[in-house]
Amino acid sequence: MDYYDLIIVGAGPAGSTLAHALRDSGKRVLIIDKQVFPRDKTCAGWVTPAVMSELQIDTEAYGVGRTLQPIRRFRIGMMGQSAVENDHGEIVSYGIRRCEFDQYLLNRVKGPKVLGTPVKSIVRNGGNWRINDRWEAPLVVGAGGHFCPVARLLGDGPGSHETVVAAKEVEFEMTPEQASACEARGDTPELWFCRDLKGYAWIFRKGNYLNIGLGREDNHKLSEHLQAFVEEMKDAGRIPDSLPARFKGHAYLLYAHAERPLVDDGVILIGDSAGLAYTQSGEGIRPAIESALMAADTLRKAEDYSASSLQVYGDAIVERFGNRAADVEDAWQVPDWMKTALASPLMRSHWFTRKVVTEKWFLHQDVSQLTVAV
Repeated sequence: MDYYDLIIVGAGPAGSTLAHALRDSGKRVLIIDKQVFPRDKTCAGWVTPAVMSELQIDTEAYGVGRTLQPIRRFRIGMMGQSAVENDHGEIVSYGIRRCEFDQYLLNRVKGPKVLGTPVKSIVRNGGNWRINDRWEAPLVVGAGGHFCPVARLLGDGPGSHETVVAAKEVEFEMTPEQASACEARGDTPELWFCRDLKGYAWIFRKGNYLNIGLGREDNHKLSEHLQAFVEEMKDAGRIPDSLPARFKGHAYLLYAHAERPLVDDGVILIGDSAGLAYTQSGEGIRPAIESALMAADTLRKAEDYSASSLQVYGDAIVERFGNRAADVEDAWQVPDWMKTALASPLMRSHWFTRKVVTEKWFLHQDVSQLTVAV
């Protein structure tokens, strides 16, 4: 039996960031992930300058040999009507490939890693948790996404009325002919909202790589909406006529709709395991990174791993992201006042699509950078 101070289940951005942030804490940390890295990860793939700064990543160095697409504009519209394009005049985000980004973050972790190994059992053994009858620690950290086995230990919370967003997407390298014909531009991601405002689709070009996807709260109609969007974009010349046949799916919780507990005795959840994706956009990388940094700060100062000691982390999450509204009606990310006749004209407004949709909902430019050190 191998013993550690904490075991992190999930080697994505949240788990890697937590392990890296604890590198000089004196704690023995183990990361476990069912996948072998680098691995494909279903994600549109974009990060804001705030994320790169919080991770202390030199963008110039990162861009050597990796995809780092500067984003200066956004093209936003409602399906069935023309889009509005806004130039922000500076780099407001970066397009990345998750297979590269996640590997980069994991490579910064110098401690032990067990990859390609699914977690099959987590059992209580005195004051410790025993995983797969092989590793033991007084604290387990759930960082394995929506279906994380550590999150299952805590359940879905009171009422279990969580609204799960389902998404499908594909990312592929275009042929020279496809790249030449594709009208989508690398510095201008496209966001297309469904007419019922229960989801949105996107087109993100990163050099010769193209990511296309759609996310909605009603999974049973997801494929229909995706197919309609793809055909509309093909007809408009925004994307190539020939696409890979298989779109990959994933699921996540929006912060305001999630009811999962964040801590318990010897347990803490970060990132998508905790249901921290921004309610207005579904973006989860920044909340994952920030939750990991806040968890590291808590673990450095905690007297023990009791729920009462770890609740400092839960309080920090509330302070950073606001109170969860467990009693809200099931709905996608847009506020109720938009689900009226106002939606269509608002989506034609340069001011609204820039100041509200892009800068507030998607880029969160009004949110200051987290001050906890990586």
